[in-house]
Parts: sequence; structure tokens; C-alpha cells
Amino acid sequence: MKLHRSTRTLVLFMGLLCAPLTLTTAQPTAPNSGIDLGAVDPSVRPQDDFFRHVDGLWLKNTPIPADRPSISSSAELHEKTQVQLRALIDAAAHDPATPQARQVGDLYASFMDEAAVEKAGLRPLDAELAAIAALTQPRQLGALSATLLRLGASMPVAYYVGQDARQATRYVPYLTQSGLGLPDRDSYLKLDDTRFRQAREQYLVYLATLLKLSGEADAQRAQALAQDVLALETELARAQWTGVENRQPVKNYNRLDPAALSKLAPGIDWTGWLTETGFTGSKGEALIVRQPSYVEAVGTLTTTTPLATWKAYARTHLLHAYAPYLGPAFVDARFAFVGTTLSGTSQNRTRWQRGVVLVQDSLGEALGQLYVGQHFSAENKARVERLVAALMATYKSSIDALDWMSPATKKEAQAKLATFSPKIGYPKRWVDYSALKITRDDLLGNVKRARAFDAARDIAKLGGPVDRAEWHMTPQTVNAYYNATMNEIVFPAAVLQPPYFDARADDAVNFGAIGAVIGHEISHGFDDKGSQYDGQGNLRDWWTAEDRARFAAKTRALVAQYAAFVPVPGYTLNGELTLGENIADNSGLVIAFKAYRASLGGKDAPVIDGLSGDERFFFGFAQLRRGKARDESVLRQIKSDPHSPNEFRVNGVVRNHPGFYSTFDLKPGDKLYLPPQERVSIW
Repeated sequence: MKLHRSTRTLVLFMGLLCAPLTLTTAQPTAPNSGIDLGAVDPSVRPQDDFFRHVDGLWLKNTPIPADRPSISSSAELHEKTQVQLRALIDAAAHDPATPQARQVGDLYASFMDEAAVEKAGLRPLDAELAAIAALTQPRQLGALSATLLRLGASMPVAYYVGQDARQATRYVPYLTQSGLGLPDRDSYLKLDDTRFRQAREQYLVYLATLLKLSGEADAQRAQALAQDVLALETELARAQWTGVENRQPVKNYNRLDPAALSKLAPGIDWTGWLTETGFTGSKGEALIVRQPSYVEAVGTLTTTTPLATWKAYARTHLLHAYAPYLGPAFVDARFAFVGTTLSGTSQNRTRWQRGVVLVQDSLGEALGQLYVGQHFSAENKARVERLVAALMATYKSSIDALDWMSPATKKEAQAKLATFSPKIGYPKRWVDYSALKITRDDLLGNVKRARAFDAARDIAKLGGPVDRAEWHMTPQTVNAYYNATMNEIVFPAAVLQPPYFDARADDAVNFGAIGAVIGHEISHGFDDKGSQYDGQGNLRDWWTAEDRARFAAKTRALVAQYAAFVPVPGYTLNGELTLGENIADNSGLVIAFKAYRASLGGKDAPVIDGLSGDERFFFGFAQLRRGKARDESVLRQIKSDPHSPNEFRVNGVVRNHPGFYSTFDLKPGDKLYLPPQERVSIW
């Protein structure tokens, strides 16, 4: 899972189970299958299309809401969580029990006061807009760019603070490519693609609108400046590395001292940039430049692009970053582009929904404390911890049984597995927001201060010990992640609900759903990218050359399988971009199935709702991934997201799974059937 920021933690995994484990402490007298039988389409054979067999009636009967680009089981859980969060925020706004609850309530109240927002207009951004207008030479862009980055605007070279991939016990700054207004470099460079051409045309409309709304009275000049900004971004896109290149940790690790930046890209005022970011002095001994050739190109563009273009670029990117918190004209312009053009939605989210997102983004763990206090039980946490233990035990035995991994590599793999750190539910230590000023009458000021607060927290890590208790998702996030430099797997509280985890259900569906998710995240430590890190989180090659070659042969076959899928007519998946997630889906389901079968202790599972235990396991996996999306959203996903669309996260996985063949009796001629020699089995 892709992280919001860089992540890490290293708690020794304690105790793998020796005996068969069941997820529940006691089976109910009338077991609940946990399967949504009303979603099943019996007219579709499971052997031909398992995704549409399990989820077909749901797919037919569930429309995509006008304000969403897609709908899925996880999106429905997200919406349920948003309603819960709104109730908590409303309570905090009216009767805060703690200072952090008051901050939550005050921030939300400042967003909901539309009259005050409209009255304030652009005045809260006057200082930033004036600084952009006052630029007189290209070198001044260095310091200004860093200032705007700190306030959340997208600039060509972004930064974050993370663990040093070669020495994971310390923090270092990372520089990385950024600064595009369209989703991906292909949006700029594929000139013969109709969809991308239309997106570029609407982007020009959006840029010109931002310029006019911020004071550019001459419509023709606004159009001309918009064209110039698009041309500049096209050159940035041309220089950027592809998504596949950005998945190569060794290639992305380029350690430089600050002085070397001036040699790499002399057109940029790095002294000003470093000073504004806070990377100078004893805290800034070295930086990791992820894409050196791109940074070099930005330096050249800084001096060859007219200053007026750079000023229009900075102005539009600042306004884009703050448009959700301005008056209706800005909100509507942004939605017309981001919501309709890029995502296919015809209706914006309600104001309360957008307000909840703001609180989540700005005071995530303060809101998280309120959430877990009411919506996450200690019993659920303990049961999921037991399930994690079962999956870890299965990985341990599976490593020993691999026929393609040598004893030397197996020893290293076991050492890495033993140092995995699971985190369940919520952090042991919460972020302290007491230094962040939030007031009810200053929405843009609140947003600016919150973003600067986050940036300062990142910079403050430099020179200090690695915080192994830190989380990079909030407890109310419906998601999970693996972090290679911390060698940890993290499962927030909100994801531990049906259909991911059903405390009332029989074990089979839970092993097939949250068990496969847990297995997925663990496997990231051993996929094509995560396997390049050792158990301490350091980028180190611990494989033999022969083992790496055998592994690469298996994954090449997986790349080819997914590259043949066509989610939107005329567009195929990028099997290399999605490889890590496809490996994790493949491996996670295999390990979860083994763990489920081990949990039965040699006994037969009961038949519930007419389904055997093995059938319920696979049904749980498929109903977890049910979902559909608008073509615009799918296209955006396949160009920039390492996850495959949901259909292929089901059918693309089960067609390789030996247990699926035996459970549903697949034979040659079935649409999901693959000859044995074509099936990819890693674990």
C-alpha cells in the first residue's frame, strides 16, 4: 500500500503459534457465514468469472453516486466511517471535552461558516500572492518554491523526511519529483490520445479560470499564461521518471551533500531553498535525491523559462491548493476539473463531507483519539492480533518449504520475518497538536498553519532518533500498509470492520478477507521491491543471484498476465507498475488459505448457507474487492496507481491459486482456467 508519508517501526514479533489457531474464541451456536448472499449472481459461473459470480447482483443494482468516481466495499465502509466522524466532530464543536477536541470542533466550524469564507475572499493569501508577484529574477524561485511547498502547494521538486534507506536508524531529507497538475506524465506526452487531449483542454480552462478569479482582468492574457503553464508542465513531465522507474529503490537512492546540489542543478538557488525548508546546518549533512536527472532538468528550466511563466505556475498551483477553502467560484472551478474531468463525477461532495476531510487531513490523530474511543473494541484488537500471528506462522513454515529459494536466502528471509512489527488499531502515542493554533473565524489561516505544522514536525525529526511508534495512517483510515524501512505492517481500526473483518462471522470469511489483507501486507516485505530491504529496514541485497533470477522469472509471468487485462477499451494494465501489489495479492491469498486450513486442525469446516468452508473463504476474498468505477477514474488509476482495478484483484488472483481450482473444480474450457505451467505460484 502506498503511504501518505515515509514510515517505520521495529518491534520484535513475539511468539508464533505452535498449535492450530481459530480466529474466534468460541464458535456461535448458529454460525454466521459473513457472506452477502444477496450480491451473488447465480447466472455467472464461478469458474468463468468469480468476481461477477460473487458480486454480480451488487454490481448490477448498485449505482455509482453522482458525487463519487467509484463505489466499492471499502468506499461504503469509508462512507460509514465518515458519518461516525461527523457525529464526533459535531459533538466536539458544541461541547469539547479536551483541548484537542476543541481544535477539532473549531477547525470544522471555520470550514462550515461559508459566509465568513466568502467575505474573506483571497485576503488570507495576500502575502503569498504578493511574494509571487514580486519575483524579479529566476533564482528567487528557490526560496519561494520551498515556502509554497511548506504551505501544501505542489512545486517541481518536493521533499519529505524519512529513514535513510541505507542506514535506517536515522532520518534524512528526500528530494523527489512533483509539480504536475495533471495526474501523470502520459497526460502531457500522449498527444494522439483523445482522452488525454480532452483533459489537457479542460486543464487550460481551469488554469485560466484560476488566473481570472485571482485578478487577471485580461481574458486573452489569462489564456496565454495558461498555455505557458501547460507548456512548462509538459517539459517537467518529459523529464520525470516513469512510475516503473520510481519503483526501483537502488536507482532512487542518490546521496548528495547540499553543496553538490548546486553542481547538479546550478539554475536553482539551493541556499534559499534549503534555508526555507530547514535542511541547513547540522541537520542537513546529506540528502537523498530520488531522480537526479529530473532535478537537473528543473534547474535548466528555471533559467530558460520566462519568469512570467514561472510566476503564473506558482500562482495557479497555490490557488489550486487552497481552492477548496475559498469562495464558491474557486470551489466550483476546481471541482469541474478534478471532480468531473479527471474523475467523471457530476456532483461535489456535501460541505460537511468536505469539512470532515479537512479535519482528517489537518488533525488526523486528534480525531483518531475520538474515533477509537467509541468505535474500536479491545476484543476486536486482540482477535486481529491472533489472526496476524496465524499468518506470520504460516509464512514461517512456507519459507522453509519453498523449492525456488536456497537455504542461504531462506535463513535471511526467516530473520527478516522474525523482526516484522505488527501495529493494530491505533498508535501507542498520539501526535501533540497543542502548538497548532486553530480558531473558528480563520479557515485559510487554519489550513496554512496546519500544513506548516506538519512540515515542521517532519523537519524536527532530523538529527533525532527514529520514532518507531509513529503511524502514517490515522486510526479512522480504511486501509493498511507495509513500510520497508521500518519492516512493519499496520492495520488501522477503521479497516477492521465488515467486510474486512466481521467479529460475528465464522472464521472462513475472515481468513479470506482480512486474512488475505494481512498476508498481502506481510508479502510486501518479500515482493520485487520490499525484498531489497533487510529485517532492519536497510536497502541491502540479501538474496543469492540464482534465487533472484528464479523469483524474477515468476514475476515476469505475472507481469505478462496483468498486461493482458483491458479495464477500459483501448487501455491495458501496466503489469510492471502494478507488479508489487499483484505479487502481494497473489501471495496474501495463498498464505491466508494455508492459515485457514491449518486453523481447522484437520477437522471439516461446517457448511453454512450452503457453502463449504473453502467456498466461504474465497467468497470472503471476492466480496472484499467488489467495486466499480467510472472510466475516467479507472484511466487515472491505471496510469498512476500501483493497484490493479478490483475485478483483476479477484479474477487475476484466483486463476493462479491451487486451492481455487480444487474448491470450484476448474477444468480446461472454463474461462478462469490456466494450464498448470502458466499459473504463478510464489508462496
